[in-house]
Amino acid sequence: MDALSLHRNIVTSYQDYIRSFVDIRDEDIRKRVEEELANGTLWPEPLIQFNPSFEKSHSIADLVKQGVLVSKMGDVFHGYQLYTHQVQALTHGAARKSFVVTSGTGSGKSLTYIGTIFNALFAAGHGAGTKALIVYPMNALINSQVEELKKYARNYKTATGQEFPIRFAAYTGQTGDDERAEIIKNPPDILLTNYMMLELLMTRHGEAQLRDSIFHSLEFLAFDELHTYRGRQGADVSYLIRRIRAAATHHLTAMGTSATM
Repeated sequence: MDALSLHRNIVTSYQDYIRSFVDIRDEDIRKRVEEELANGTLWPEPLIQFNPSFEKSHSIADLVKQGVLVSKMGDVFHGYQLYTHQVQALTHGAARKSFVVTSGTGSGKSLTYIGTIFNALFAAGHGAGTKALIVYPMNALINSQVEELKKYARNYKTATGQEFPIRFAAYTGQTGDDERAEIIKNPPDILLTNYMMLELLMTRHGEAQLRDSIFHSLEFLAFDELHTYRGRQGADVSYLIRRIRAAATHHLTAMGTSATM
């Protein structure tokens, strides 16, 4: 496929489409509009970028052998080859050090905080309240991540023949009443939510049981797509983080990912 020829054909078709709507009687205005159209004001030049190649490093199995990660991580992420930034982040997370990963799309940023949380839950135990909050800017990202977590759970079952012991659940405006009631009654190890729902969770009376579980058990607080939290929204999120940190019983390991900063 000739990408540049394809681009020219698309732009030409779009130009014809736009011009079919242009019917300006004033000569000066018509002349100015035609000049702008001729200069390509509505169709910029194609953007050509290099596809980044991320530096490869150790595998999950290597980190297990080195004692950085617990052995069960090899069952969840069997055969996973890691990039350098993933190894660095997982090493920080295993040592309970906070981190932010800034890397390109498709570089496995979410694995850094998911892996950190899994490793801690395998090492210290699970089923004793919500240990990790993962906050996303959009429900679509949450739904996608839930499917990814289900894949990890299947990997574990395939490797061990046992059910995945770590519980996770999405808690958003799309969550049904019955499922929401079950989450409040029996909080999962990992709760995936958006920052607006988390704000409501911190204040609504009906969710006091879940809120208390979070304050008592929480050890990890992760934010996906950090670059989206700026301006007023960023200020709101910063106050939300302070509120959670002030009420939490344990020291929190904070994690974040961003494609751009």
